[in-house]
Amino acid sequence: MTPASEAAMNVLPIPAEKAQTVARLIQGLDGHALEWLSGYLAGAAAQLRLRQVPDEAAAVPNASVPTVEALAPLTILYGSQTGNAKRTAEQLAADVEAQGLPVRLIRADAFRTSELKKLQFLYIVISTHSVGDAAEPPDDARGFFDFLTGRRAPLLPDLNYAVLALGDSSYADFCGIGRRIDERLAELGARRLFGRADADVDIPSVAGPWVKQALQYAQERLARPERSRPSPTAAGGVVTFLRPVHTAWTREHPFSAEVLANQRIVGNDSEKDVRHVELSLKGSGLRYQPGDALGVWPTQAPELVQRILDVLALDGTTEVTQGDDRLPLSQWLAQRRELTVLTRSFIAAHAERGGHADLQVLLQPQSAAEFVQRLKQWQLIDLLRRYPTTWDAECLVAALRPLAPRLYSIASSQEQADEEVHITVAHLGFARDGEARWGSGSHYLCDLAEGSRAPVFVEPNERFRLPKDADSDVIMIGPGTGVAPFRAFLQQRQTAGASGRNWLFFGNPHRHSDFLYQIEWLQALKDGTLTRLDVAFSRDHAQKVYVQHRLREHGDQVWSWLNGGAHIYVCGDAEHMAPDVHQALVEIAAEHGHQSRASASAWLQNLLNEGRYARDVY
Repeated sequence: MTPASEAAMNVLPIPAEKAQTVARLIQGLDGHALEWLSGYLAGAAAQLRLRQVPDEAAAVPNASVPTVEALAPLTILYGSQTGNAKRTAEQLAADVEAQGLPVRLIRADAFRTSELKKLQFLYIVISTHSVGDAAEPPDDARGFFDFLTGRRAPLLPDLNYAVLALGDSSYADFCGIGRRIDERLAELGARRLFGRADADVDIPSVAGPWVKQALQYAQERLARPERSRPSPTAAGGVVTFLRPVHTAWTREHPFSAEVLANQRIVGNDSEKDVRHVELSLKGSGLRYQPGDALGVWPTQAPELVQRILDVLALDGTTEVTQGDDRLPLSQWLAQRRELTVLTRSFIAAHAERGGHADLQVLLQPQSAAEFVQRLKQWQLIDLLRRYPTTWDAECLVAALRPLAPRLYSIASSQEQADEEVHITVAHLGFARDGEARWGSGSHYLCDLAEGSRAPVFVEPNERFRLPKDADSDVIMIGPGTGVAPFRAFLQQRQTAGASGRNWLFFGNPHRHSDFLYQIEWLQALKDGTLTRLDVAFSRDHAQKVYVQHRLREHGDQVWSWLNGGAHIYVCGDAEHMAPDVHQALVEIAAEHGHQSRASASAWLQNLLNEGRYARDVY
């Protein structure tokens, strides 16, 4: 040991031999292991403090130390499909904890519904997951939502609550799940602390004031004299929020990743343009797991920015101030605002500003179906051309939705890819009025040359994880680019030497041109990593065949796997594929499990609640 090391050991709060043991313990551990270890040690320290009676209490006969339960701690419950609600709930929990107040943060599927009638203070942060025109709860909140809106929900006269709803105004039932939960709690006799907030994709503008108000209420109701306030760490069944250790690179501060490869992986005669994109994470310290997503901040195409400037007769060099930022209009449009996704709020502002009566009619409830259809068909440029209206630069920037990052399922295991991350991107491109249209994210990524850079971050997805038991069997259903996470799954299972079986269902239009990662799947079959591969190439037959048809064809074996404990995963289109696959699984359970349709549906819902049935759909 060097003199400097000896000096450092002398000032440590533990004996030198213990410090050396700790140094040996952490040697070779990765970031995730170190984060877990730090949380474990913090919890051990807090529990030790709970067992130590303060000197003041020890000096007084029969003095008691208040328990965590006696402080009626605040519970923050969240349901999140893409991570937005989770992030918002985590920040609120961190703010509450920073005030020294007792708080627990819990995902909806980990919440015991029997606890609901015992709670006094509850904040709910929940998103609305839309499938077609229907509003649905996030997968991790389905069980909680069904219980709360069902006949078994108890009366809640002692509960004080508030709801933050997240949604997308592009869908008809905006924030529908949050609204129903808010109304249902009130029906059950709970007291609403303050009004629900409905946040659109520009979450901070609505969530910020709500969180501030929520923190104020927590301070008023949970504050206690400092010396009598115990640590809020796990005790008596209360699980506290432990602020996670974050990398320096986040959604707000993305890492500039170099593009290592941007390879087309469909045939030249394919109707699609699908790319395998590899990016370098070298030096970032970013870590990910199979099932996670890569967030990418796109830049709008210069030609689209120019079209909008031209149709509005605006000068792109005009300086515009929003909040603390002052940028040229062209930069706002290219890097800060959505140009390919229309919103109800912008259409309403455009209709009012231009006095367009037919647009006003389109916004009325009786026109809901037509409105949804227009949102699918129109981009910003289409609206501006069809309904000419004068906009100035400041008002335009204020009215447009802030640009949101695009999330792509990670198609690699870091155990194999090391300091790289791979994604699978299908270019969304089409023509309208003789002019090219595209999706912002896919157009940006597919246009990136090798050696260029893209701002990225990792978006964890705890609900889409491989089973902890390597002996468990896995069924993976991923048509099109939905197959991406299963490439990561197989790489991970291969590296870990998992003994469980792996069954992949894949579908696309044509075998000869659209069989994504064909060589890799066939090699995995050959070496035994992939146990079974069933494919559905819909346009290669007189009658279209999809993955749900293949599931039904092999229903007896699918049932045997699931009944034997297999985990099943679905990734891809939320509007058609995911509901069709879900229905097929219900039919399989009914037929081969000899159940009624209602029992089969309940069985599948239970798999979802347990985490054995996981979906990453969009």
